[in-house]
Amino acid sequence: MKVFFNQLFDYNFYCNKSLIEKCSELNAIPERSETLFSHILNAHHIWNARILNQTPIYDVWQKHDIKSWEDIHYDNQRNSFEIVTNATDFDKRIDYESTDGRSYTNTLGEMLFHIINHSTHHRAQMSIDFRSNEIDPISLDYIFYKR
Repeated sequence: MKVFFNQLFDYNFYCNKSLIEKCSELNAIPERSETLFSHILNAHHIWNARILNQTPIYDVWQKHDIKSWEDIHYDNQRNSFEIVTNATDFDKRIDYESTDGRSYTNTLGEMLFHIINHSTHHRAQMSIDFRSNEIDPISLDYIFYKR
């Protein structure tokens, strides 16, 4: 499982880094895309904090200036890689509280996979937003990454 999750987080890193670079080249980032990418970063941070039993410092929909995206992204990745590296049981159940105060329990593997899947979902929304703003989206399909 470690190899699998390391591969997924490598892919996630590549995709987010590519979007940061693309957005940095734009004269203006579409507002929805800016909101979505901040949310991707925040959610990743929040899930890492839940896994590590820490208090997150970001809110779910907190907006970040593009100048801080790269630093937040690197911190998220580093924390996720540390979690995967130190994991001894991906079926370990972790109790956490949602942002609306409800209690849940999921396995470490489910939580890690959710980070990747959630990011992919919102990156797809950004691609749609790019197109609707006449910006060519970048191809972030996993198979293109692996080629």
